[in-house]
Amino acid sequence: MQLPANIPSYLQMHAAELGQRILESYPPLQGADDALSPLVSRMLRRPYPAQALAIMGISKRWQIARNANVIAECGAGKTLIALGSMLVHSAGRPICGLVMAPPHLVEKWARETFLTLPQMRVFLIDDMRNGGNPREPHGINEVRLRHGAIVREGLHTTLSELRRLGRSGWRQLCPQSSVWCVGREKAKLSYFWEHCYLKSRSGRYRGALINPDTGCPIETDGVRLTPEDFDKKRLHEVVEDPKGGRTKYSALWQADRTKIVRMAPIEYIGRFMQEWWDYAIADELHQLANLTAQGNALGVLARAGKRFLGLTGTLLSGYADDLFNTLFRTNAKGMLADGYDWGPAGRERFTRDFGVIETIERISAEDNACSKKAKRTVTVKRKPGASPLLFGKYLMDHCAFVGLEDISAKLPTYREEVVPVAMDEALKTAYEQMEEEITACLKEHHGNHSVVSTMLNTLLGWPDHPYGFGTLYGFEFNPETKCRERFVIAETADLDTSVMYAKERALISEIKAQLAHGRKCQIYAVYTTKHDVIARLEALMHREGIRVGILRANVPTHKREAWYREQLRRGIDVAICHPKIVETGLDLFASSSSLTRTPCKRFAFV
Repeated sequence: MQLPANIPSYLQMHAAELGQRILESYPPLQGADDALSPLVSRMLRRPYPAQALAIMGISKRWQIARNANVIAECGAGKTLIALGSMLVHSAGRPICGLVMAPPHLVEKWARETFLTLPQMRVFLIDDMRNGGNPREPHGINEVRLRHGAIVREGLHTTLSELRRLGRSGWRQLCPQSSVWCVGREKAKLSYFWEHCYLKSRSGRYRGALINPDTGCPIETDGVRLTPEDFDKKRLHEVVEDPKGGRTKYSALWQADRTKIVRMAPIEYIGRFMQEWWDYAIADELHQLANLTAQGNALGVLARAGKRFLGLTGTLLSGYADDLFNTLFRTNAKGMLADGYDWGPAGRERFTRDFGVIETIERISAEDNACSKKAKRTVTVKRKPGASPLLFGKYLMDHCAFVGLEDISAKLPTYREEVVPVAMDEALKTAYEQMEEEITACLKEHHGNHSVVSTMLNTLLGWPDHPYGFGTLYGFEFNPETKCRERFVIAETADLDTSVMYAKERALISEIKAQLAHGRKCQIYAVYTTKHDVIARLEALMHREGIRVGILRANVPTHKREAWYREQLRRGIDVAICHPKIVETGLDLFASSSSLTRTPCKRFAFV
C-alpha cells in the first residue's frame, strides 16, 4: 500500500472512513432522508432540499439549546433559512422575531419576509429619540409591500410603549406573527455626552475640580485632575457611601441635552426588554466580531430573544481568535464553563488552544556599567490557521453549513471567465521602465515598508489610470539626523488622457455585446479616490453613448437599494461602484453581467 505524500492525499485516500467516523461522532440532528415538518409546505417560497434540511436542523437545535448559526455562501438563501426555521420551531404559534442587519439590507429583510411567510406583519425600528426631522421616520413603523417596494404605513409605536404593553399586551394588539428589523448602525446610535464636574469656588477645595456626587476633589493616585486631564475620555470614580459599608459608581459624564436627545435602541432593549422576542437574528455575523459598539450590540441582541440565530458566509477569516468575541457574546456561559475569561487574557489562551502561535526569541549581548549580560526579547505573534478541535468543539453541534453547490442544480447557469488583455505598446514601455526603477529601489532599500507599499499601489493602479501619479517617494530613518528622510523611488510617466487603452477597449466592447443581448451590466473598480478609475470609465462610456450610473460611498447605506431602483427607472445601461459598497446582500438581479476591473493587466467578467 502506497503511503500518502501529504495531508490532502491522506484525506482523499481515507475519505469514506473519515466520513463515517465524523457521522458517528457528530450525528446530524436532521438526516437527508428524514421527513420534513408539514409547516415547511406553508412557506410561500418552497425551499430547495438543502435549504429545507438546514431549516429542520436549526429548528431541532433550538429544541435543545438557545443558539445556532447558519454558515452559507452568498446566494445560498440564509434569509429564507432563518425565516423558515422560525416558522417550523414555532409549531404553528405566532412568531415574534427581531433581526439586526446591515443598514442596506433592512428593507430587503422586510421584503423577503412578506415573500416567504404567510400573514406576516413587519416593523422597522428607525430610532428612539425626541423630536427630529419631521420628514424622516422615527420610532417604530409598520411597513407593507406595495408593487415590489417597501412603504411605511400602518401602526406607529415606540420601544417604550412596547415595554409598557409587555408581551401579553402586544399579543392583544397584534395577534399575528411579526418580524422586527433594525439596522446595526441605527441600533447602536446613542446620545452625545459631555464631561460632568464642578469647580469649587470656596472652602478648602477652592479652585479644584470636584465630583458632583461627593463634593470632594477628583484625584488619581493622590494627584488632583485638571480640565486637560479629561480630554475625550469618559471618566468615573468608585466612591464610598457616606453612611459607610458600600461603594458606588459615580460617572463624571452625562448626556448633552443641547444636542440630539436619543437613546440607542439596542441599549434600551438590553436594559428593559430581555427575551421580549421569541427569536433574535444577527445577519452578517462576522462583521460583529470586533470590539466596537456594533460588536457589543451582538451580545445585547443575543439576550433580546429566547432563541438566537447568526447568519454569515465567512464566520472565520483565517485566525482562530476571530471566533472568541462572537462565541462569548452568543454563549458566554459555555465559554466561562470552559475556563475562558472575557478580555485579552482569555483571548490569548483561546488562541493558544485552538490557533497558531509563533514565538520569536532574540538574544543579544549588552554591556552594563561593570559587567556583560545577554538581553533576551520574546515576541509572540498569532499566525493564520485553526485547529480542527475548534470546529468539533464550537461549530459542529450548532452550525448548519450550506454551499451554492448544494442548490446548484436548481439555479440558473453561471459562467465565470478571466479575459487577459495585452498592454498597448506605449503603456507597456512606460510600465516596464517604471517597474525596473521600483525594483532597483526595492533592492537598494531592502525591507523598507514604504517602498513595498508604494510599489504595490503604483504597479497595480497605474495601468488603469496612467497619469497623475507624479514622483514616487519613500521614507527612511537616518540614524545620524534621528529623522525620517524622504528619497525618490521612481518617476512615473503621464500618458495621454484622451487615448482609450487596450483594456478599456476590451471592456467597452464586452459591455456593448452584453447590451446588444438586452443585458445590463454592473462594473466594479477598486481605485476610486486619489486616482479615480471610475471617473475615467464614466467619461469613456459617455463618449461611446453608454448611459452610466455611478454609486459612490456618500450614498447612505440604507438608500443604496433605492438608488439602484431609481437609476434603472432612468434607463441606465451600466452601474459602476467599488465592490465594498455592495459586498453583502444586495440583490442586483437587473444586472445580468458583472464585470470587474482587476488592478493588473487583465479584467474579468461573469
